[in-house]
Amino acid sequence: MIWRLVLLILAALALPSGATAAPDRGAIERQFQAWLVAEIWPEAEAAKVSRTVFDRALAGVTLDWTLPELEPPGVVVTPPKVEWQAEFGNPGAYFNEGRLATLAKAGRERLAKWKKTLHAITGRYGVPAAILVAVWAKESGFGAAALPKSAIRALATEAFMGARKTTFRPELIAALQIVERGDIAPEKMRSSWAGALGQPQFLPSQFLKYAVDFDGDDRRDIWTSVPDSLASMANYLRQEGWNPERGWGLEAKVPAGVACTLEGPEQGKPMAEWVKLGVTRANAKALPVNGDRLGYLLIPAGRSGPAFIVTENFYVLKNYNYSDLYALYIGHLADRFADNGPFLGPWSKIAGFSRGDVKGMQNALVREGYDVGKQDGLVGFKTRIAIGLWQIKQGQPPTCFPTASLIKSIN
Repeated sequence: MIWRLVLLILAALALPSGATAAPDRGAIERQFQAWLVAEIWPEAEAAKVSRTVFDRALAGVTLDWTLPELEPPGVVVTPPKVEWQAEFGNPGAYFNEGRLATLAKAGRERLAKWKKTLHAITGRYGVPAAILVAVWAKESGFGAAALPKSAIRALATEAFMGARKTTFRPELIAALQIVERGDIAPEKMRSSWAGALGQPQFLPSQFLKYAVDFDGDDRRDIWTSVPDSLASMANYLRQEGWNPERGWGLEAKVPAGVACTLEGPEQGKPMAEWVKLGVTRANAKALPVNGDRLGYLLIPAGRSGPAFIVTENFYVLKNYNYSDLYALYIGHLADRFADNGPFLGPWSKIAGFSRGDVKGMQNALVREGYDVGKQDGLVGFKTRIAIGLWQIKQGQPPTCFPTASLIKSIN
């Protein structure tokens, strides 16, 4: 059978195990072409992609050797070195005031220009226009960001010889399904290097699940259609759990007596309980209290930065890009469209240690039985809680964020 013949070709073209010389790109390209036929075509066919579409989408496609994280078959690849010695990134630096002010001004202009469309989208999905425009700004600069890669080529390369083949392989199949459905021609399907598509920066599997045709042209066009792009973002957020009856959260003033270890999505309290603990808005006004709705403490820089009480919608935003700072950026920028000013609480400058120092601290905390989440040198909410719990055990006031001296003490 033809597939057996192709597999024999694959084996013959494979480079010697343990090769350390520069890869034979010609041999690997031929192996790639055989792999497309032997392995990807059967999966595409099972996903109801026609052979006509398969051949058209992959016609002339070669490997993109400029992509990161490549592991060519038969070549011993030294894993990329993590820059553990780099200075730790100050959380406050993420919120560059000049950049925020520029985006806020541009966002107000988009809100006015697309007012009618946004009103219709919000009416259908229940996601505020300001949130959608903030996501649009952050993901693609309101659609102006360059999409440098052919999505099919990037995904095929990563699926064949990327460091995360199992992640990219189904995304390649999903991209072929998009072409099959007629939403876009393969040569027009542009993406980031990682295959993120269009203005919302959806992966192909997300496109299939969340993209919508809002402008009525029978195509889900997240590359050139603003209505389709904004409505697709709204559909994503609503399907992921956005509650139309709540906002994302607010900046808060948290008394010193309220432990920072109460942070996180697993420790929500009714808003009335936060009020009893003395928590107010950052401007000292009372928190909104509505029944037993929960609020969650967020302190992305521990006691070294502003504090927030967020809702479940904050964690829906976090699903879009798994980062507390990302979700906070979206919520804060959306507020800025209504002429809200900068954060009221200051971001203290945090310096004097590296990401490697943080990872070493995480390892030490784990050895003592604390849950830090991923031991990756990043200070996520679980690491912040673990720091605070360690400080309390030592009889220290919890700050829930590392300093150079604290890291030395924990280590």
